[in-house]
Amino acid sequence: MTQREYQHGFSIGNPAMHALEGRQRKAITMLAVLEDALGPEKLAKARVLNVGCSTGIIDEVLSSRAREVTGIDIDVHAITLAAQRCSKPNTTFKVGDAMALDFPDASMDVVICSQVYEHVPNPAKMMDEIYRVLATGGVCYFAATNRLCVMEQHYKLPFLSIIPVSWAHRYLRLLGRGRFYHERHFTLSGLRKLTERFLVDDYTAKIVDDPDRFRARYMIKSRLKVIAGRIFVQVAYWCFPGYIWILRKRR
Repeated sequence: MTQREYQHGFSIGNPAMHALEGRQRKAITMLAVLEDALGPEKLAKARVLNVGCSTGIIDEVLSSRAREVTGIDIDVHAITLAAQRCSKPNTTFKVGDAMALDFPDASMDVVICSQVYEHVPNPAKMMDEIYRVLATGGVCYFAATNRLCVMEQHYKLPFLSIIPVSWAHRYLRLLGRGRFYHERHFTLSGLRKLTERFLVDDYTAKIVDDPDRFRARYMIKSRLKVIAGRIFVQVAYWCFPGYIWILRKRR
């Protein structure tokens, strides 16, 4: 079996990475969760690393509430765009490898790892690096899609992440969406194993229960969806579409 490689030009031809409103909403939810987990004062003093920052839209929003923000991505095109569009003095962008973070041990108070693990050739190595660069008591905002999510989020094709990879390649080719399915999603048990070094503070149910508090009404738009989401979390959490966790580095 050949080694999986990085998707070096993921932002090219991927409209979601350039969608200003969508990325900003995502960042505002991140801030709401981080302020709840850390407190506004601690976040205001935090050194933040965004792993897989892409075009820098999220970083620009984060920099309004944090002391300094560094965004890294393997995608050179995305980093170039990020540096052009965001020139805030407390924000920096670098081409970087999530599996070999070019930062000293314990140098970051917050790491953002949002919808990134499925793109990385070795996500376990990435999580080891995140653990290493986090200061003691630091946190990682970890957002992850479940492999059992019926509608695959990148290609908007049903069951794409669930079926065997060889079938997924053919599925994409048949519909003219690409030649290879690069992403590798985990089930809930796989995600728990991936994050087992951390203390996990699960915000998924909190957000479903009170989307306004966490500025997530764009995801849960009606009262009926709130009720359905609460039931889903309680009785079928293992197949919930995605999760938002705060991972705390053990003291």
